[in-house]
Amino acid sequence: MKKYLYLLLVGLTLSFCVQAAPGDTTWVQGNITYLDGYGNYDSMLAFPAPGTTYRKIYMIFTLGKHTCPTGSTWCGDWDYTVQNYLMVPGGDTMELGRFITPYANAGAPRTPFSWLQHYVYDVTDYASVLHDAAAVRIAYSGYSGGFTADIKFAFIEGTPERNVLSVKKLWGGSYGYGGTPDINSNFPALTETPPSGTAMSEVKFTVTGHGSDGNGCCEFAPHNYQVVLNGSNVSNTTIWRDNCGLNNLYPQSGTWIYNRGNWCPGAIVYSNFHNLPGLIAGTPYTVGLTFDPYTGGGSYTTEATLIDYGAINKTLDASLDDIIAPTNNENHFRANPIAGSPIVHVRNTGSAVITSMTFQYGIQDSAMQTYNWTGTLNPSEESDITLGTLFQLDEVTGVSGTFNFAAKIVAVNGISDDDATNNTMSTAFTAAPRWPSSFKFFFRTNNEPSTTGGTISETSWIVYDANNTIVAQRTNAALSTYYTDTLSLPAGLYKLVIYDSSCDGLNWWVHASSGDGITAGSFFARQLTGANIPMNGYSYSGTYAHDFGCQFVQYFYTGTPVPSIDHTLVNNVSNPELNMEIYPNPAQNMIYVDVNGIDKVTGTVQIIDALGRVVAETACNTAHKEINVSSLVNGVYSVQFINKESGNRLVSRLLIAK
Repeated sequence: MKKYLYLLLVGLTLSFCVQAAPGDTTWVQGNITYLDGYGNYDSMLAFPAPGTTYRKIYMIFTLGKHTCPTGSTWCGDWDYTVQNYLMVPGGDTMELGRFITPYANAGAPRTPFSWLQHYVYDVTDYASVLHDAAAVRIAYSGYSGGFTADIKFAFIEGTPERNVLSVKKLWGGSYGYGGTPDINSNFPALTETPPSGTAMSEVKFTVTGHGSDGNGCCEFAPHNYQVVLNGSNVSNTTIWRDNCGLNNLYPQSGTWIYNRGNWCPGAIVYSNFHNLPGLIAGTPYTVGLTFDPYTGGGSYTTEATLIDYGAINKTLDASLDDIIAPTNNENHFRANPIAGSPIVHVRNTGSAVITSMTFQYGIQDSAMQTYNWTGTLNPSEESDITLGTLFQLDEVTGVSGTFNFAAKIVAVNGISDDDATNNTMSTAFTAAPRWPSSFKFFFRTNNEPSTTGGTISETSWIVYDANNTIVAQRTNAALSTYYTDTLSLPAGLYKLVIYDSSCDGLNWWVHASSGDGITAGSFFARQLTGANIPMNGYSYSGTYAHDFGCQFVQYFYTGTPVPSIDHTLVNNVSNPELNMEIYPNPAQNMIYVDVNGIDKVTGTVQIIDALGRVVAETACNTAHKEINVSSLVNGVYSVQFINKESGNRLVSRLLIAK
């Protein structure tokens, strides 16, 4: 199943990552409209003319909110299906992507009227029909208004992973399940023939369950379907999404935590890809689809597309497809802000097995670190990779403002890969917070047990250090009990995780309104003086307090990080009393440089940027030197004192953050 979406793009209006070099991306603007109620919203687009090959084509749907007329009911509050279609003149109508709107009351902390959510779809397989004049339709199933829609396309020139020889709609529509007529009558077996050069054929099937009978079908009950090739089942798939409580868009003003029929409120709908094995180009075959027998009610909304691929175009190629952390991308909200080790997502887009990759990465305009990954990544496989600790991320903890992170694949299997255009990415990010070394956790459990009839709370918390070693925890807590724990931690990076086994957080508004008897728990991080310590996206009060679903994660740093010194610049400095101090650090306008351990200070202080350029230089003939750095831009710099008599150097790091 190709579940990963490549959240790469920014252009001038989006805060996503950019891979394409200037000039090789063509943007096509589509629908910009208010979604005021059930219906179709169409716009004509002028796609590029045929003749250019594209490494990637993305469709970016930006969902927002608008105020509704006085008296409107449930404006923008509900989970509605949104389908995006391409309508080619004289051709077929094809669904390019689908998502479900969130429960988005403007009073919820994540969905004010200024809120925007980006849904990004890789539509490269549809290159053969995404050209010239065509209409794009937004099919909106909402029975109230309140949402805004903005669709645009990005065409990134280059060589795709595979050439698509044919893309064809097989079946599609919304059909009742469990009644008459049988849903399977809408998916008759079809005879198809792979075109010349076909190396692989797949059925892409997008399906979501809606409605609810006495068994919860089809929104709240899982059922199966099978893809049938030449009369035999080649796959059996359950129509279900089991991780709604880990939604990155939380809390919401409705029942967002309930698992559903292949969808979660506010999330993109993943398509299933089914390989059709053993096909021979030019030889006909039959393909069909069947649902399990059922008697009841509800419906499934479906779209099936047949895609015939040629051989993989490149031999040795890795693609850096996403930066999961650090980033401000709202689709990775739970994983950020992070310190310590960045996380990237890569794909093997070549025909050779990848056994090693070398990455360079760091905060932009600063010195880059290198990480060598080893493992096995087969053709068309993809994986999250955790890079080595980036000390710069630790150094900027607690500093406000926005930074930029960059990563690059510099070698694959020890050599340059075939396509350098998909090796580099960057993101904007906010640094993780810095907490005091000593603080308290105030933890009140609710009355939900971890097992039916049990006495142990479903909720627990654990603090891990940078090596993922547990340094503190409160597990196996009693029900409806108040705990106070004081933690004193050495300087370093830590991760707090609050776990909830029923995925309804410590307090969910539904429990209070339904009268189901489930009480409210709470969790507070506080300084020893009693002031609350803010946690990312975590509410200490109000309707949505402690509504985090399955778990909450908070990275934080205590104490002062050790500067990431570039030891290649240090010559013969082994005396522990010989050192250089720089303060304040981070700095804005002035810094003070103290040189310790030298009887007679005679030399030069240089400030060097990430490109190795000396951006400031001044004579230093006293042990205490004041330097104006107000002209330097934000970033990480090397500061070195060069002793005139011995030639020895003292080096440290300086962060400029204005």
